[in-house]
Amino acid sequence: MSGGTTGRAARAYAALAAAVLTAAVATGCAADGGGGDRGAVWQPRPGVDWQWQLDGRVDPSVDVPVYDIDGFENTAADVARLHADGRKVICYVNVGAYEDFRPDADDFPRSVLGRPNDWEGERWLDIRELSVLRPLMERRFDMCRDKGFDAVEPDLMEGYANDTGFPLTAEDQLAYNRMIADIAHERGLAVGLKNDLAQIPELVGDFEFAVNEECAEFGECAALRPFIEAGKAVFHVEYRERTEEFCAQARGLRLSSMRKKLELDVWRDPC
Repeated sequence: MSGGTTGRAARAYAALAAAVLTAAVATGCAADGGGGDRGAVWQPRPGVDWQWQLDGRVDPSVDVPVYDIDGFENTAADVARLHADGRKVICYVNVGAYEDFRPDADDFPRSVLGRPNDWEGERWLDIRELSVLRPLMERRFDMCRDKGFDAVEPDLMEGYANDTGFPLTAEDQLAYNRMIADIAHERGLAVGLKNDLAQIPELVGDFEFAVNEECAEFGECAALRPFIEAGKAVFHVEYRERTEEFCAQARGLRLSSMRKKLELDVWRDPC
């Protein structure tokens, strides 16, 4: 009698465990957005399609599994709407330059503000000042987390290669970029390496994906292979090159490629 009871209990437990596992797999697949089961932090796979819109509030009408949108300009409701449609959502945040039009602009001390870059209202940051910049970036990433984003796209991560007004080195950039990755991971957010092609070999292990602008125009797309070989997506755009000029190479490398207008509005011409 006791053996039969134990057998029924074991079978019932096995059935329950199987049901839970099936439900978990189904849920993971439904919300996957092109990524595999990598634990708590999402990791998109090479070749997944995407939309990149930084101009204004998001238009959710593009049928792709991944959206990359401005973290300040969009609300938790905007992110929830995209999630309801089965999308993963990336939070665009500038980590390399001060922006005088952001609500937290007054939090940046003048001591870390460098030369203007090519965008109105922006100045390079002194990324050597980790203790000053870390809490500012933590609050920005808190915003991304609290709005429900899955990941962060930190912009301007190669200040050392630009005329910032500060004597930045490659080592300064590596330390800062790894700090940015740590801030994201501490909040359960995936994080992408934006451009910074020269440091990909050192940083590919710290980031879940890459975001690249114009690697085809400048003949640099092969430098992104370490991400693809690691099973990590490369979200890539061109602005001047036509799709017939770069899509064959992009498909061969398994990049997630499209042509966009420089203002990054809704329009897209994917490969």
